[in-house]
Parts: sequence; C-alpha cells; structure tokens
Amino acid sequence: MTTIEVNLISGRTFMQGVAIEGHKHEDEYIKACGICEIDVSDLKKLKVYPGQSVRVKSAHGSVVVRAVKATQGPHPGLVFIPMGPWANQVTNPNTWSTGMPNFKGVRVSIEPAPNEKVMNGIELLQKTTLDLKETTA
Repeated sequence: MTTIEVNLISGRTFMQGVAIEGHKHEDEYIKACGICEIDVSDLKKLKVYPGQSVRVKSAHGSVVVRAVKATQGPHPGLVFIPMGPWANQVTNPNTWSTGMPNFKGVRVSIEPAPNEKVMNGIELLQKTTLDLKETTA
C-alpha cells in the first residue's frame, strides 16, 4: 500500500463555520470537516481520487477522512484538515498552558483506506472515549 509523509495544518474554513450551525453528526458537517485537502501531485503518489477515503496517522492518533483536491497551492507535501473532531484525532493534545493545541506543522502519514468510512463527530468521540478507556485500563 502506498503511503506518503506530509505536514498537516488545520484552521477554520467558511464551510466549517456554516456546517457547525447544524449538528456534528449530520452529513453537511462531515462533508465540510471530515476531509483532507491534498495537493494533486500527492493524490497521484497515493493513487487516490478525490472523494476516496484515506487514513491520516500521526504520533498522536489516526483518523479516516475523505480526500479532496487542495483548494490552495500547489503545495506538495502539505495537507489541510479543517479544525474539528477529525483534525483533533491527529493533533498533539498538549496546549502548553494556552488552551489551544498547535494545529500547524503536524507530521503525518497518509495511506489509502478504500473500505473505511468517515465517522461522524459523535462516532469519533465515542471511539476516542473507548480508546482512552483501553489505554488506562
């Protein structure tokens, strides 16, 4: 399976702001935030088409999101996940007493995840809770 190593940044988007007015388990929010913007050249390296699922992994966790063509760039080696439950799965939870984790420059690997679904926000939180219970047991 093809894997690429890239830097992840996260931030707020217009579509995220609109979708968050609904509920985190609705399709609109998943379509707005459960995505990873990937440069066209990196999509080709991964052999992934826009709309397909990919697994993003970091030292802090992993998450399945939908690959989309980057809206900015070209920026090979740089990917973007909107702030939200999906980005939180792979971001360092340490806030260094600021109350906000660092959402920029997170080293991640990405691989195709063709048979995996993008979970909604509630499913991600339930999974995270179960994972924490297993690691502290």
